[in-house]
Amino acid sequence: MGRMSAATAVSSTGAVAVRDRADVQRQVKLAVVYGLVLVTLLAFALTTSDSTVWYTLEERVNRKESPPVEANGALVLWPAVAVAAVAVALAALNRVPRSWVGVVVHGLVGVAFFAGFLVWVYADQANAGAIVMTNPLPGTIRLATPLIFGALAGVLCERAGVINIAIEGQFLMGAFFAAVASSLAYSAEMGLVGGVLAGIGMGALLGVFAMRYLVNQVVLGVVLIALATGLSSFLLSQIPNDPDVKQYLNEPLILPRIEVPVLSDIPVLGPTLFNQTLLVYLMYLCVVLVSWLLFQTRWGLRVRSVGEHPKAADTVGIKVNRIRWQAVLLGGALAGLGGAYFTVGSTGSFDNGASAGNGFIALAAVIMGRWHPVFASLAALFFGFMWTLQAQLAFLDKIPGELLRASPYLATVIAVAGFVGRVRAPAADGEPYVKS
Repeated sequence: MGRMSAATAVSSTGAVAVRDRADVQRQVKLAVVYGLVLVTLLAFALTTSDSTVWYTLEERVNRKESPPVEANGALVLWPAVAVAAVAVALAALNRVPRSWVGVVVHGLVGVAFFAGFLVWVYADQANAGAIVMTNPLPGTIRLATPLIFGALAGVLCERAGVINIAIEGQFLMGAFFAAVASSLAYSAEMGLVGGVLAGIGMGALLGVFAMRYLVNQVVLGVVLIALATGLSSFLLSQIPNDPDVKQYLNEPLILPRIEVPVLSDIPVLGPTLFNQTLLVYLMYLCVVLVSWLLFQTRWGLRVRSVGEHPKAADTVGIKVNRIRWQAVLLGGALAGLGGAYFTVGSTGSFDNGASAGNGFIALAAVIMGRWHPVFASLAALFFGFMWTLQAQLAFLDKIPGELLRASPYLATVIAVAGFVGRVRAPAADGEPYVKS
């Protein structure tokens, strides 16, 4: 007779039903996480003396056009505590399902925590000259744009069985050549073309060494990042400081914002989603496109099959390496668009290290999103929100600035190592295929 798990339950017929150990671990983890959220929110509520906060739904404070609104933060703090308490009770009773209902519960707890945290941070200020809470959503969308492009690139490559550690390198080369193309053509849109071509070039290098010469793909990704870092730095050093020459090589035009009629007038969400640049609108399209390609087309089925069981795919006539090449090059194009954000999409001129490690955060979003384009995009949005929050809270003194600057990376580590739990990559991810 086999050994039974300690976690058992008696059914209505008197039989003993054995619970899966993973289910028990999930229940304990949820109870602990929700409990920590509850304790933290209680601490926020009890340590706040004056819960008055000032906020505006605009991205920036403009006291003449849209004066800030005074609000009682207690009306947010205590309901947030109540939401966390209910979640703890549900977790303790194992009533948080794995379906969409569970996702809603997780989302409510997350929103409750962030709302309570923001009230606590902005509370207890003198009314005169109080720092106003602004809308973080527009900045979140912009900062998450390159992360989403990078995450989509990683999902495409790894679903096909090719590990793409080199997203950071693709960002760098995309940013550099986007700046050059835009400067030469006097067009920000041509900068996007330059970024795409550079990303495809880096994807081609990844494909050649990973599939033709069977180089270890993790090591290859690190080498490609080093190559992109050194090459972009060298090319930048070759651009003279003479303004008459520099204007043709590293003074790109920046993409203007495009306001969508009617939709941009929707309160809160309108300015957030529909008053953005062309690159952001392309990001929306690419999330839908990649999801459709992977899960609604024959090509997507072939991509997933060569990433899970390439030998079986080969036996039914699928050209494994051809499909992998297509996925890697398409991923490179998306990563090149992400790199273009760092020049024509935001700052303009290219500087050394323009991507600032965002490629690694995009890779973390791939893992956190379980190699699914929509979930990886949501993870990238979470990281973008953390960046925006860090920038806004830098003017307050309740949290040390060093901790604020490290918060996006801490959130990345916690999310990937703890919150997501066990994840399974595509079975053949990183394994070269040689036709026997």
